[in-house]
Amino acid sequence: MDSQTVSYKCLSCGSPLAYDKDGKLKCSSCDSEYDLETLRKFYESSDGDAEFNWQSYKSNFENSKESLENTVVYICRSCGAEIETNPQTAATHCPYCDNEIILTDRVGNGLKPNGIIPFKVDKKGLEDAVREYFKGKKLLPNNFVPTHKIGKIQGVYVPFWLFDATLDGQMILEASDTRCYSTSKYDITEVRHYLIDIDGQMSFKKVPVDASIRMDDDLMDSLEPFDYSEMVNFEAPYLSGFLADRFDDNPDDSLPRASSRMTNSAEEIFISSVDRRFDTVRRKSSNLSLIDSSLKYVMLPVYLLNVAYNGKNYRFAINGQTGKVVGELPISKAKTWLYRLLSFSVSMSIYTAIAWVISLFLR
Repeated sequence: MDSQTVSYKCLSCGSPLAYDKDGKLKCSSCDSEYDLETLRKFYESSDGDAEFNWQSYKSNFENSKESLENTVVYICRSCGAEIETNPQTAATHCPYCDNEIILTDRVGNGLKPNGIIPFKVDKKGLEDAVREYFKGKKLLPNNFVPTHKIGKIQGVYVPFWLFDATLDGQMILEASDTRCYSTSKYDITEVRHYLIDIDGQMSFKKVPVDASIRMDDDLMDSLEPFDYSEMVNFEAPYLSGFLADRFDDNPDDSLPRASSRMTNSAEEIFISSVDRRFDTVRRKSSNLSLIDSSLKYVMLPVYLLNVAYNGKNYRFAINGQTGKVVGELPISKAKTWLYRLLSFSVSMSIYTAIAWVISLFLR
């Protein structure tokens, strides 16, 4: 079955257009530039389709039994090649002619995202940003910097759920404070214990959880924060020149991750609101639950790449809006053991010094 596709071409030379960080679609062949309004009129974009609504989608999904497991076949309108891809793909490149292709049925017909943050960081200079990330990592193997290889950097729009909710309930804290004083006969330490009962509500907005099963959750969480004030209404031309996937993770399954993040934040705030008045504060019990939860389906800009070293690939991601770099790095076992040994030696030296001082007083 041929999936519905659209390719944005230069109106002057017919070459593929790619969205650029300055808000226009540019042609790499003749340097022509086009704004979104021009292309919208020329291509009669179907961006007026209804935006994503989870309850409506879930009802339709249960009726249609949509499958995200089989491959999807589409025809490149530039070279005519028949290409297979996975059902999550929303934007890609033709491997035969490198045409930029957007699968409109993956971002329309009720699947249109509620918003998108366009790429703001240019791909140029990202290799230097990744190498800057290596600096100060003292446990890197000695030969990592001169021998590592940075792979192809690919811009991807990653699907995310943004949850809004109110946290309501009760939290009980145990606290204590200590007072020391002396009388004519005794040195007295007085410890007072308290049980603090907090009832309240706390509202959260735009708590992100990536909606792609294939994406590493920890890597995506580490890319935060995104500036959601720069989010705009979704339009297909934003995808041109990048890869994009539609969601394949159920938001009902993702809600517990969002709930856990909200609960942890609320508990930290509750504890910090009282800890200045006491010497110790700890959580005794918590009974917080989400009410009035809602979500939006959005696409956020991420650059993905691998760093090859010693026969292994290490995953990296770059926030396409802020330029923040996160990733995994190899660790030298020899340096790790040396660090532990030095830490132990320092601890033993401090212990020996303290013992020596005490012995002087006991003489």
